Amino acid sequence: MPIAPTYRADPKFPELGPEFADAVEAAAFPATILRYRNDRAAATVGLEQLTDAEWIAHFGRFEPLPGAIAPPIAQRYHGHQFRVYNPELGDGRGFLFAQLREAQTGRLLDLGTKGSGETPWSRQGDGRLTLKGGLREVLATAMLEALGVPTSRSFSLVETGEALTRTDEPSPTRAAVLVRLSHSHIRFGTFQRQAFYERGDKVEALVDHVIAHYYPSLTGANDKAAALLAVVIRKSARLTARWMAAGFIHGVLNTDNMSITGESFDYGPYRFLPRNDPNFTAAYFDQNGLYAFGRQPEAVFWNLQQLAGCLSLVTASEPLVEALNGFAAVYRRELIAAMLDRLGLKPLGEEPDAVFVQAVFKAIAAGSEPLRWEPFFFDWFCGEAERAMAGPRAAIYETEGFADFRRLIEDYECDRPGRLGHPYFARREPEELLIDEIEAIWAAIDKADDWGPFEAKLAAIDAARRAWGLPSQQSFAGT
Repeated sequence: MPIAPTYRADPKFPELGPEFADAVEAAAFPATILRYRNDRAAATVGLEQLTDAEWIAHFGRFEPLPGAIAPPIAQRYHGHQFRVYNPELGDGRGFLFAQLREAQTGRLLDLGTKGSGETPWSRQGDGRLTLKGGLREVLATAMLEALGVPTSRSFSLVETGEALTRTDEPSPTRAAVLVRLSHSHIRFGTFQRQAFYERGDKVEALVDHVIAHYYPSLTGANDKAAALLAVVIRKSARLTARWMAAGFIHGVLNTDNMSITGESFDYGPYRFLPRNDPNFTAAYFDQNGLYAFGRQPEAVFWNLQQLAGCLSLVTASEPLVEALNGFAAVYRRELIAAMLDRLGLKPLGEEPDAVFVQAVFKAIAAGSEPLRWEPFFFDWFCGEAERAMAGPRAAIYETEGFADFRRLIEDYECDRPGRLGHPYFARREPEELLIDEIEAIWAAIDKADDWGPFEAKLAAIDAARRAWGLPSQQSFAGT
């Protein structure tokens, strides 16, 4: 296989030992039809030169990459699911099969699967993924990356020729296997499993592993567990703030879906807000709105408390509580930064920026009935009032509810104004990823095997990504 000089395998997770994972095998699929390959992501780990046939061999049949984890491993973890503890979790339809170094940053990255077959943790499931589910995740990660959210990247989607039965969509339905490229698949629930068994030695080993391979700057910390919690809090606050600025609802913020590197991953019933609504939920089964849009900061903080509880096995509670008490202030700063990024504005200072962001949310709430979330940021990008007031939503922006916002935005300078010259900003409407469009894209595939709308949408999202010029995945590296 042709490997670029930047390819560097560096398997680290197996060093943790058999208490953390089980060796597994990939399912043998009746077909392997390549539906999506992320060459931009592949270039960051030296795999962009693969032919399609080689790609399918590695990411459809899972022939080992050079230096890969062989056999692949299904990770063990526990977790709170809708705040009910579940000790029967683990990678039930996926595995970790390679860890590679990112060319630009040297970050350790995982290649992990979704839909690759049964494991010891499948819990009577078939270990498969629907093609629709894989398509939805590809779209989600592309849109989130475009909007500056730290996210896993969908690396590959291969249709597998199986017919699946599901209770939440018309069946039989087509199957696929997804490969994602993530900074880490170590979850809060990875710590929870060891704490559940009162294995303080394993919790300590996990702390040392995470610091060595993800946060080496913490190596000399006097209290490594507390230092790790503090940085995970910062990363998680940043992630949550950027979800909120993107108008994104993850849908299932269980502790097993929270990563120690502060990267969003594993997209099931997600949604992007059509309009401002703090009570909007993504999952039909979230009947009490536990993970509603406006409750996501609360949900993430609760999850961080569970992580702190695990770390209390290896350090005193006081520094952990102190770290947790800092979440609100960190989240506030991160939300201000995220909102200014989305509006393309240079910061003025902590207090004026806080007043301005409060005015932004007030204005969005005032116009929430007719105003869609994404067009607001598109219209006002770089603080261009003339452009916004000449656009299709001018009548909304002229209302009294936007008066404070209009006044305050005049004080801000555009950050990198050259971005406005991109053809994207000559449009009257921005790219969005609302549920009706996702369903239409899937319908074209389901009814006529027409992948044109899917490919066109990805191209449009990528154009938006380049136009926005928001923080990249690499910029979130480090502590």
